Amino acid sequence: MRALVTGGAGFIGSNLVDALVERGDEVAVLDDLSSGKESNLVTAVEREVRLHRGDIRDADAVAQVFAQEKPDIVFHLAAQIDVRVSVARPAYDARTNVEGTINVLEGAREAGSRRFVFSSTGGAIYGETDVVPTPEGTAPKPMAGYGQSKFCAEAYLGLYERMHGLSTVALRFGNVYGPRQDPHGEAGVIAIFCGRFFNGGRPTVFGDGRQTRDYIYVGDLVDAIIAAGDADVGGSINIGTAEETTVLELIDAVREAGGASDGQFEPEFAEARMGEVERSCLDVGRAREALGWQSKVDVREGVRRTLAAVTPAG
Repeated sequence: MRALVTGGAGFIGSNLVDALVERGDEVAVLDDLSSGKESNLVTAVEREVRLHRGDIRDADAVAQVFAQEKPDIVFHLAAQIDVRVSVARPAYDARTNVEGTINVLEGAREAGSRRFVFSSTGGAIYGETDVVPTPEGTAPKPMAGYGQSKFCAEAYLGLYERMHGLSTVALRFGNVYGPRQDPHGEAGVIAIFCGRFFNGGRPTVFGDGRQTRDYIYVGDLVDAIIAAGDADVGGSINIGTAEETTVLELIDAVREAGGASDGQFEPEFAEARMGEVERSCLDVGRAREALGWQSKVDVREGVRRTLAAVTPAG
């Protein structure tokens, strides 16, 4: 199987690349390395993974990669993922997440790709809702440009399926965490907390810390992405745990994993951030039925694994 992973040098993408290589796929990566790291692909490069440096907003560059690689399957993970950036610069967010996705869809169509798997978002699309855990049929009410752009990109997947017969699926991720997530980045409170713990800092909590998220371990997520690539189901599918965890509970999990005593690693509280929802938890019934998948790693075990992968310098 010839696979192309956009954003393949990033946190999720590089974990996916490793799994695809391990099962014997021929893998190429398209990444502009703005947030991804070539070092994430060291093991994969030794197995002859081809890295193309390019921006998905550049239609010509994307087309050239597809013409060269002619992938059977496309895993589209490259994106603008910072909620704060999407609030401050919504047009920039849309150019990356909507126009960039269209460029990748066009590349897949021209190359005759069999399957297109899109990384979308659960909580950011649904927004505030009374239905928790939230199923895919819930009316979207994004609270920031990030969720809106991802939802719009999902609609283009459906368009390409209707117009061109391209088999597509959108996976609506919960809050992903695990090894290789940048502790200095926006997209991962667990990685940030683990980095702070190792460096002797304190965790910053925005709001009262009682807001909840559905935290999904990256290894479980990769299993779901590969299952979606092998399936022929379409539409949108939630990928999460169906379990709510508060920010304060995360701090307890990090403290426990690191063997800290009472009074250590106490939070500093700050004003709540615009565009963030109070509760987010995904109904994963469709993932079980359509993909035969469910999560295996609970938050405390996942935090332990994540903390073990962090170095003091990180």
